[in-house]
Amino acid sequence: MTLLFDLALVAWLIALAGHIAMTREDRNAIVAFIAFGLLLGLAWVRLSALDVALTEVAIGGGVTGVLLLSAEAHLRKPLAQDSAQDRPHDGRRRLGNVGTIAAALASAAVTAGLALAVLALPTPAPTLAPVAAAALDTTGLGNPVTAVLLAYRALDTLLEKVVLLLALVGVWSLAPDRTWGGAPSLAPAVAPEPLVYLARVLPPFGVVIAVYMFWVGADAPGGTFQAGTVLAAMWLIVMLAGLRQPPDTAHRVLRLLLVGGPALFLAVGFLGFFIADGFLAYPEPIAKPLILGIEAALTLSIAATLAMLVAGPAQKAPEP
Repeated sequence: MTLLFDLALVAWLIALAGHIAMTREDRNAIVAFIAFGLLLGLAWVRLSALDVALTEVAIGGGVTGVLLLSAEAHLRKPLAQDSAQDRPHDGRRRLGNVGTIAAALASAAVTAGLALAVLALPTPAPTLAPVAAAALDTTGLGNPVTAVLLAYRALDTLLEKVVLLLALVGVWSLAPDRTWGGAPSLAPAVAPEPLVYLARVLPPFGVVIAVYMFWVGADAPGGTFQAGTVLAAMWLIVMLAGLRQPPDTAHRVLRLLLVGGPALFLAVGFLGFFIADGFLAYPEPIAKPLILGIEAALTLSIAATLAMLVAGPAQKAPEP
């Protein structure tokens, strides 16, 4: 039975991937992409990679899907102002038969190369998992994924958060000069009633789930990115329903939230020169409290960054 389920899951993933690549309608492709992310999360569950599954559902199927829908809506506005004869019916530049065949061949070549690389691995595959697991007790953490990200690969994790912040700066830089420092515009003139109802009911549950995912992430599947994504989704629902307006990009509290996580991470990293063996090193007796403090600050930073990325650049001038 499990084999049939796995085969059906693979078949659905392949079918959705083909549909996304071939469909001519942008919004149709985005909705299929969101469904693909959810099914891919289920595939990671079948591979016993629960942390990866949670991240895929939250980021790949959630925030990325909302971001693509928002981008598609912004692109559709100028297209709607053009005359019908001046634009393609589906809003895309058609590749033509030669371009489509070339893209398909390139995709097939990449797929074949990845398959050969995986099949060429020795059995059992080389791994540092036993070494990481042996040193897990020194961090005080029970979740090996969190230990790897916050201890053994802490510099990579720090740089990832900085890159995310730089991406937001890039988005904000697209704002016209007259709206620089102002607020994005998310809510429609009249928000649909089901969305308003959802925005009133769902956020309390979402916040509880996010806090739980952050707290258990030290010892079980969950963690900073997943919790931050859930918080971002709750904030976005409230803003999309018009219950709260997006803050000005120059708001001090917002900017403190954005830089607070990476700044604390960096401060603890430099503190390691004085209380441990070097940069981003934790003294064993207080390793877990330091990591939890970093994760708490990063959760808020990730939530604010993802929400403002989806909100986009400022479209309203700052209030005097």
